[in-house]
Order: sequence, then structure tokens, then C-alpha cells
Amino acid sequence: MIRLFGSYTSPFVRHCRIALAQAELPFEFVETDYAQSAVGSPTQRVPYATIDGQTLTDSTSILKFVREAQGHPFLPQLDECELYCLANTLLDTTINLFLLERDGLTVDAAPYLKRQLARIHAILGQLNDQSWQNAYVDDGVLRLCCYLDWVIFRDRLDLSEYPHLLALLEQVNTDPHFAASAPPK
Repeated sequence: MIRLFGSYTSPFVRHCRIALAQAELPFEFVETDYAQSAVGSPTQRVPYATIDGQTLTDSTSILKFVREAQGHPFLPQLDECELYCLANTLLDTTINLFLLERDGLTVDAAPYLKRQLARIHAILGQLNDQSWQNAYVDDGVLRLCCYLDWVIFRDRLDLSEYPHLLALLEQVNTDPHFAASAPPK
């Protein structure tokens, strides 16, 4: 039995939920907060999963399990892996800034935080320069679109200067698994 622990609003958890739905693997979703994740996983974050007694503590290992259970390799193409890594950098950086802001530290508090915001915009700019028309929706694209949708959901950035990325998100939103996994509004 697969038990996926996380929150509906986490983009990392969302990607796992999409993959599990795509693979048609039955799973139990367990809504988890910070205190519970601190007990359930040494990383003290979500998602984490238990699968037949084994605990996986990161969305990447969970996705690897799911894709391989389908008989598919995980991130088999270099460009897909690179996009996945860029999207992870976007996620980690933006979420850290979001959580720091909740604790009262804004981007103006330190030059380091300003560099982190610049990193986000540099990656988004590079990705926006690519052609996404009729893009194949692999795990790199899914990770990026989970990020973009989370940014909009949390009102973290103005994405209007990235029209190609917004068009990609609109395209991926037509996928029933992606659309069904959106955080509650």
C-alpha cells in the first residue's frame, strides 16, 4: 500500500499526486502539517511516502518509484532532467523566500535574499525564451507547471513578463490529471 503524506497546496506533493494518478496506482493521501512531517520524515518536510514498509523522503525518489512501477525510466533525457533541476531550484528558492517572508524577513532584508530573487527571474527568463508550443508533458514540464501554478496560487510573482511560460501552463492545464490536482481555491 502506498501512503503519500503532504499538503494539497505543496507543488512537490502535487507532482507526486499527478504521477500516481497517471500510473493508476492506488494510494492513500494523508494530509500532513509541519509538526507531523517533523516526526514522519528526517527531512522534516513534505512529501514523503511509505511504500510496503519503506519510507521515501523526497518527491524525486517517490516519482522515481512511480515511473519505474509503470515500467518507464525516470528522467531519461538530459534536457528533461535539466528542466526538472531548474524547476526544483525555482521551487526551493521561491518557497524559501515565501517562508522567510512569513517570518518577517523580506527580500530587502539582505543582499543574499535579493540575489535569490534575481536567480528566480534569471531562470524564468531563460525558460520563457524557449519554445513551448505543443510541448511534450514529461516530468520536467510537470515540475515546472506545478511551480508556475503554485506561484499564481500563492500570488508570489507577477508572471505576466513570461508569456511563453503562461501559455505552457495553459496547455498543461488541459491535462485532466494536472487540472484535478490543483490546490483548493
